[in-house]
Amino acid sequence: MKRTSTRLTRINDEIARVTADVIRTEMSDPRIGSVVSVMRAETTSDMKYCKIYISVLGASDKSDDSKKDPQKETMEALKSGTGFIRRRIAEIINLRVTPEISFEFDDSIEYGMRMRKLIDEVNRGTDS
Repeated sequence: MKRTSTRLTRINDEIARVTADVIRTEMSDPRIGSVVSVMRAETTSDMKYCKIYISVLGASDKSDDSKKDPQKETMEALKSGTGFIRRRIAEIINLRVTPEISFEFDDSIEYGMRMRKLIDEVNRGTDS
């Protein structure tokens, strides 16, 4: 099991916080959904690369086929804005080397909501 140092944990938390602030307040791309959450950041031990995990609420709703998938649109917008976000991270966090960032989709919140709904359905079925 890989152990993360306290310093790296603090850096990951700070990168996630700064990224969330930049996405929420400084990015004006209309493709970014209204409910975008930065779940966590994972930086390699040599600080060269960082994966930022993003959750888009309502990404699995496919009620209208004419609309584009909000998850895909948000991820495309974030990938096109990677340079801007990395530059802002470098300006706000004083690191010797600012890691190359990449965005990954994290569906853990939607998975949890789906499991909760299934558990509630099972509980309702046994109460009768």
